Amino acid sequence: MRFVLGFDGGGTKTECVLMNESRRILARSRSGPSNPSRIGLEAAFRALQEAAEQALTASGVPAAEVAAIHGGIAGMGVPELNSGLARKLKQTFPNAAVVLDTDLSVALAATQELPSLVVIAGTGSAAIGRRSPVRFACEGGLGPFLGDPGSAYDIGRKATVLGLRHFRNREDSPLGREILRAFHCNWQELQNQIRANAESVLPKIFPIVAKAANEGDTSAQAILGSAAEELFQLAAGVIQSLELQQQAFFLAKVGGVFGRSPFFDDPFDAFVVKIAPKVRIGPLPHPIAEFAALTAVESLDARVKNAG
Repeated sequence: MRFVLGFDGGGTKTECVLMNESRRILARSRSGPSNPSRIGLEAAFRALQEAAEQALTASGVPAAEVAAIHGGIAGMGVPELNSGLARKLKQTFPNAAVVLDTDLSVALAATQELPSLVVIAGTGSAAIGRRSPVRFACEGGLGPFLGDPGSAYDIGRKATVLGLRHFRNREDSPLGREILRAFHCNWQELQNQIRANAESVLPKIFPIVAKAANEGDTSAQAILGSAAEELFQLAAGVIQSLELQQQAFFLAKVGGVFGRSPFFDDPFDAFVVKIAPKVRIGPLPHPIAEFAALTAVESLDARVKNAG
């Protein structure tokens, strides 16, 4: 029996699926972030290795029996990072064929439809779509410094700026108090933490904003509504580039920002439907890590056929 690993690596977490060649899932695991563009090659590899070890240990499968690895990893658009990460995985799993791609590309393949579009809103944000096997369009994915509108990072940044403004103006800010309570600090200490490691701190503020919005905080609701509109602009760019305004197509929403608050999801859906009334919006048929593992199994079948 041969085994495969599928990865979904992002800026906050890494998910791993261990599957056998009969497409049976044997284990699922999770570790920290594995976006090499944000945390570096070594840290990204350690996160992938940790997730793999958890899955293998839980199922009792030796690393030597892993025959294929497929991963959708954020930040893999740089060839040097892709080849470096693949090489390290190959050293750990010497009998495995290793294929790494961007999370965007794997997510788009996971829709299994044409035309289709994927909008990712996690630590970062991006949109990608295809109208035919050779016609693609992409928006966003530029990282926090050049812009990740509608991402957890972006929402956390906006909430922090709003809280600081209220604090400096000596205005009451229930959302600001919740943020400080969650981090057990004052505004100066929070700013110091953000200066030291913004990519670790700011995305953690998003769940606080979502919870506050769901409980009636109007400032949190306004932040989410604005973020939803900005994320929609990425989707709109892809829809317009592919001329899908009057076409029926599937739009998959991916990432941890979705599904946390109707004050984000509902406006986003409404914006999309307004310009593309025939759209069908929903989750991916298979999560990215699971689809990556299925793709790895298919690669085993292809190798057998080619050998035959």
